[in-house]
Amino acid sequence: MQAMNKRPHGGSLRAVLAGGPEMIYSKRMTPHVTVISLGGSIIAPRGVDTGFLKGFALLVERYLEADEERKLIIVCGGGGLARDYQAALREVVAEPRSDDLDWVGVAATRVNGELLRRVFHRWCVEDLVTDPTAVSVFAGRVMMAAGWKPGFSTDNDAVVLAQRFSADTLINLSNVAKVYSDDPKKNPAARPMDRLSWKEMLAIVGGEWTPGKNTPFDPTAARAAAQSRLKVVFAEGRDLANLSRILEGGEFVGTTIGPD
Repeated sequence: MQAMNKRPHGGSLRAVLAGGPEMIYSKRMTPHVTVISLGGSIIAPRGVDTGFLKGFALLVERYLEADEERKLIIVCGGGGLARDYQAALREVVAEPRSDDLDWVGVAATRVNGELLRRVFHRWCVEDLVTDPTAVSVFAGRVMMAAGWKPGFSTDNDAVVLAQRFSADTLINLSNVAKVYSDDPKKNPAARPMDRLSWKEMLAIVGGEWTPGKNTPFDPTAARAAAQSRLKVVFAEGRDLANLSRILEGGEFVGTTIGPD
């Protein structure tokens, strides 16, 4: 990706944004960056949820228009598309390689990411980010990202991007409203938690990442977030009113991890 030119003196931010790829924020501004890890099961549980995407797009537009300093990084998961294709590979190949399963999942995240990048074309001037360690310029108001490579989940990508662009909060949106003390499907005594330390969260997610693993957060990403003292909020992705309250700093339903 080519480096962007500096923003010219004079003119409104809206006018500069309308001008295309030759703009970044003025040095006089201090952008407020928030990362959203958007689960693929929210984007396309079984086919694309266009109703959700319309509501999500409207929410993001209102959020950005309310304050010129706001920026969002949205990292797209693979969801049902990834799981279906990974299941197909397992059915066709007796013992598929872990890397092959991961690449199938990565491809699914990129399909979702390309869709979302075009939904937000007004705000998003960069190509889809597929290597979170290589991007250095955040020229638009929205950056869209997807899976990177085997061994790295989109949770990990979201944490890396939060570190690179000094985001203080990562919002993890999935199909569950809160993190539980244990797997509620296996343990009826498991409790939904409003707040956890990173030490407590690491005990819940364990220490190993495998493709398609169903945990609240990738253990590798959790360790990196803990080391960075990043705040991560877990919430139900389809509850857009709740997401709005999270973004605006209001009271919300969800689980907050860190910073600690």
